[in-house]
Amino acid sequence: MFVINGTSKLTKVLLSPPEYLISPTPINEISKIYAGQPLDRDKMQKEYQNLVEAYRAAGVEVIEAKGNEATTNAVFARDFGGCIKEGYILGRFKKSIREQEREMYAAKMQALGVPKVAEVKNGYFEGGDFAFLDEKTIAIGQIDRTNATGINEIREQLTPLGYDVHAVPANPDYLHLDMCFNLVAPKIAIAYLEGLPQSFIALLKEKKIDVITGSEALIYKHGYNVQAIGDNRVLSLAQNSEMNLKMREKGLTVIEVEITELLKAGGGIHCMTFPLKRVAELEAEVTAG
Repeated sequence: MFVINGTSKLTKVLLSPPEYLISPTPINEISKIYAGQPLDRDKMQKEYQNLVEAYRAAGVEVIEAKGNEATTNAVFARDFGGCIKEGYILGRFKKSIREQEREMYAAKMQALGVPKVAEVKNGYFEGGDFAFLDEKTIAIGQIDRTNATGINEIREQLTPLGYDVHAVPANPDYLHLDMCFNLVAPKIAIAYLEGLPQSFIALLKEKKIDVITGSEALIYKHGYNVQAIGDNRVLSLAQNSEMNLKMREKGLTVIEVEITELLKAGGGIHCMTFPLKRVAELEAEVTAG
């Protein structure tokens, strides 16, 4: 058993150090701002280690996938696919600069003994668009890097396994679903609600998921790009003061991580993390109020 949902206790993750990230490539609205500017590589490495240490301190095993000159954006390990209880879903990158990551991560998953249970071959799907709502309900953003064809391919392969897959269209400027929505506890999410379709908002209400809301501006500051690690704990950016406070007011434990330089390439903590294992447990749900 690998990843049973999006909020139970996280015990193993896959990360990739930013060894070959030199300058942001203008492939999203954030990286366009810094495109062509050299990144501080020492600072990025320190920030990456901050994340590694935060995971280890929380009892999470960190597995690393080493990139190369052709996989400059591999630090955003989330995007090659998704992981469910039975194994992993291999996505398909839309941007050519990221194509070689697909083979790199597929080889890593094979080496780790994680079976491939689904694959996108014709459409596009990136893992930043993948989100559990509960153990059998999956939301997939249809935003910039994932299209209807890719979502339908996933739906066809996961439906026989008992999963219910929902497409979530949104403004392409938002890049991925994890930039504007994340489940942080079994019944609590953070999101820019005004940017999400009414059908998805209705689904959240049906699932009795309480949503902590914020501004559209927070999307571009990675304010929603956090990682739930179980036991009502969340990894978030240290500078994400507004959303961190709101999460704490709901009873969540927020672990702050210092990352600023890596953000210039367009991804945050959630983007950098591919969950490999979440253990089954009876989690105490944080109640709304």
